[in-house]
Amino acid sequence: MIKSEFSTPQRQSKTGLLVLFANSLFEFLKAMWIVIIIFFLRGRTTDVFWGITIFILILLVFGVFSYLKYRTFTFYIDEEQNEFIVQHGILNKTKTVIQLHKIQQVNLKQNIIHRIVDVYQVNIDSAGSEEKEAVINAVSKEVAMALKSKLLDNERFEVVDDLVEVEKEMENKPFLKIDLISLLKVGITSNYAKSIGLLLTFFFTIYENLNQAGAEEYVDGSKVKDFIQSNTEVYSVLLAIVLLFTLIFIINIVRTLVKYYGFKIAKQKGSLVMSYGLIATQSTILKPEKVQIVKITRNFFQKKLKILEIKIKQTINDESKKDKSTIEIPGCNEIERDEILQLIFNEIPEKGEKLKPNFRKLLFSIFILIVLPLTAYLTVGNWLVNSLFEYKSIAIVYTVFIFIGLFFGFKNNSLFINDKHIIMQSGAWDVDNEIIKIEKIQAITTSQLFWHKNLNIGSLTIHTAGGNISFQLGKFDKINQYVNLWLYQIEKNESNWN
Repeated sequence: MIKSEFSTPQRQSKTGLLVLFANSLFEFLKAMWIVIIIFFLRGRTTDVFWGITIFILILLVFGVFSYLKYRTFTFYIDEEQNEFIVQHGILNKTKTVIQLHKIQQVNLKQNIIHRIVDVYQVNIDSAGSEEKEAVINAVSKEVAMALKSKLLDNERFEVVDDLVEVEKEMENKPFLKIDLISLLKVGITSNYAKSIGLLLTFFFTIYENLNQAGAEEYVDGSKVKDFIQSNTEVYSVLLAIVLLFTLIFIINIVRTLVKYYGFKIAKQKGSLVMSYGLIATQSTILKPEKVQIVKITRNFFQKKLKILEIKIKQTINDESKKDKSTIEIPGCNEIERDEILQLIFNEIPEKGEKLKPNFRKLLFSIFILIVLPLTAYLTVGNWLVNSLFEYKSIAIVYTVFIFIGLFFGFKNNSLFINDKHIIMQSGAWDVDNEIIKIEKIQAITTSQLFWHKNLNIGSLTIHTAGGNISFQLGKFDKINQYVNLWLYQIEKNESNWN
């Protein structure tokens, strides 16, 4: 049994110096890699020599800086005040204090450098402090497991043995294990928009950095223009679409495999212990009482392949960091989904009474996303482009594509209500079902425009500690009826969801 005492300040693992050094070097290379490549491509022999010399000096500076970071970084638990305290800083000293009862998650992570030197990174996530996170970059496995147990369970270290047993159980008989085939299915059927954003960001970043580095000659768009001119417009567009989706599939598959490879879940004392990752491994404990919203996502292809994705949103204090409080479980089947829901909610939430938005919601969306853009295209655009109507096919494709998305989005948009749960369904292609317990509601906002009063339609926003759920232009008298009921239930309920 492991004994570890955190009541006195202690430092990170000595071998973790390599991790601190690698982190500093990585941040430098990430910011300067374009400049370094251009320098070596264009530089003369003497320039390259001085460049290497400067780089060696930079390594020495990073080495000294990493050592000072190691010496000035300490962490401990104040037993009297029930606080976890992290102190760091070379010139500017920083002290982070997190109350133990507000600690929401403690995640253990390992990247390649961590694996080489056999240490772990510990991320402490608190829902209530302004400094939401505390990160300990490099400690031994024994210290990491003991600290994780102490912070989450607020008990003595006898609990650590159970964590070790859970780790063994995850290897031998996990509650859920997502295989490679399921991850490949997820990779080719999801995150299209995110991958397009990554592609555009990547290419624009390279282009901007090359221009700033004075390497415009490396960016030659003449070959692309020549190709377009030598082929028909339709052929060029179709080829661009094929190339785009090929890149999207590759990015999705690689991202999914790298992030979720070896995804396993085990049960421990009513909680879920998750472990996953190919290059950077992560271990996370999910406690049902911390869950605010469970989102189940599925599109047409995923339905045919009998898989779905689950996102579990926990308490967040900073909206900009909400992604870090969201746990994703990819590639589940329906049976596994029901087991997870059973553990989180102690039952499988059923869809109760169904509320639908008024058809005016669809009309308003058509006006904003189709009528206004087409009006601008046909009026203002005609002054700027003489041959505007040669590109009318683009307007037709845009109109059809957006209309189909809006129609199915409106068709899927529903609010389901039962005695204990609210389920918000939305989405055109990826259909989301967001589930919350009524007792987790923090606040409710209703709104109605004055011209909607006679039509008896209005909007509803449900606020939780894990985010908001909005339902627009439903029957307002029915919404108010449920709002009064929910407020009564919340006032009556004394459960501690936080």
